[in-house]
Amino acid sequence: MKFLPLLLTLFLGTFSSLAQTTQEQLVELDKGWERALLNSEVEFLENLLAEEFVWVHNHASLIDGKAEALSRAKKIGSGQQDDTRNRSPRDHQVVLLGQTAVVSGFTLVDRGPQPTTYHFMRTYSQVAGRWKLLANHTMAIPEE
Repeated sequence: MKFLPLLLTLFLGTFSSLAQTTQEQLVELDKGWERALLNSEVEFLENLLAEEFVWVHNHASLIDGKAEALSRAKKIGSGQQDDTRNRSPRDHQVVLLGQTAVVSGFTLVDRGPQPTTYHFMRTYSQVAGRWKLLANHTMAIPEE
């Protein structure tokens, strides 16, 4: 009897994750990308990014591959200065086509003194049953 609440909790947690749609899973994965960038979670990034990953930054001011993205996270994790205080994604939209998904939305990035809103469009591809981030494009939205 003592284990019944624990078993019920495990069952409900498993059931709710199974009931989650692919779109919801991708939104959660994408939020994980934002958290990993904010917290320099190198292991998460290594597992998420496809070997062919490409990140086109604002106005193509910088174009990174997987190695560059991981290197930046490792440097920040080792103490390199990073002025990003928060990343708040919102308004996710997911488009699925076969084993490919495009996730788009907005992220408010707070680097001070004034936060900047970026539009993002990320392409995920399912490889061996796991979603991999293949491409990321970000564009700053001008202040109105």
